[in-house]
Amino acid sequence: MKAERANEMTTGSHFPPGIVPVALDAMGGDYAPAETVAGAVLAASKGGVAVLLVGDPAALQAELRKHPAAAKLPIISVPSEGVVAEGEPPALAFRSKPKASIFVAAGAVKAGKAKALVSMGSTGATIAAATVVFGTMDGIDRGALGGPIVGFAPKQVIIDLGSNLDTKPQMLVDFAALGSAMARLVLGVPEPRIAILSVGAEEGKGNRQVKEATDLIKQTSLKFIGNVEGHDLPFGKAEVVICDGFVGNIVMKLTEGLGEAIAYEVEKSFGATQQGKDLAKRLYDLMNVVEVYGGGPIFGVKGVAIVGHGRARAESVANAIHTAKMVVDKGYVDAAAAELAKIRAQIKV
Repeated sequence: MKAERANEMTTGSHFPPGIVPVALDAMGGDYAPAETVAGAVLAASKGGVAVLLVGDPAALQAELRKHPAAAKLPIISVPSEGVVAEGEPPALAFRSKPKASIFVAAGAVKAGKAKALVSMGSTGATIAAATVVFGTMDGIDRGALGGPIVGFAPKQVIIDLGSNLDTKPQMLVDFAALGSAMARLVLGVPEPRIAILSVGAEEGKGNRQVKEATDLIKQTSLKFIGNVEGHDLPFGKAEVVICDGFVGNIVMKLTEGLGEAIAYEVEKSFGATQQGKDLAKRLYDLMNVVEVYGGGPIFGVKGVAIVGHGRARAESVANAIHTAKMVVDKGYVDAAAAELAKIRAQIKV
């Protein structure tokens, strides 16, 4: 009877209104499955979501037994076989490990059993799963990572953060369209300002990629304000900042590293005082926004996929699950596809 009930619930159509089923790659991450299962329990206990816990059945059951409250929560175990390790070639893993947790979780979304995918595991495998299993929007070859990464500018989306290292100018325009939809729908900015991250704010500054992307984006109806520099990011001069993944990933990791270093120095300077601990945590959170949200979305794919840090603990996992719910509730995927088509139609190449 329990098995029949589980199968019925995983169809994704038998949950009460307002409940969003989310497929969690429970085997992904440095501390999986202990922290991912704990995060699923925390997320489900907050309400609004059901969690499809995808992973090795024995390992999941062992962890669930540590959380007696889980028996009364909308958490369903979905069996998988194997894990894609960080650094493992995603394309090879997709062929050799088709039943790995990340691919089974993505398949659950594709089949309509869940409305979003969340993973703290291999970023490359998650992007590959979302790209291949969900498919991409018209004109997009591969999903892009992005989202808010500087807490001083919480309504600022930066794309790409590492998935597309060699980016053509047209792709930067695509990022602008996708980010604009994100800023409007999810972050609540009516008319997002768009900027290109470059080595100078003046028009004409930058490499060939930046200059060609500038010429293209000027043809669109997007609210383009030109270039911004790295030191402009904390001040939110633009709500959408576009760059190639090579640059974006360096910016993100520098920001996170500075946050850790500054928080450490503050706590050391204040000693073991509560004031010092509170200030250190505040500064850390401002510079590690991905952990506050739990993760960032993959842009340009036909489904909601949230990628978190491998070092994520339970709270970050729970945050990622609720971020996924928020993106689903806002109807981002359909709106982004419409924005992308509109902007592409305005460009003459």
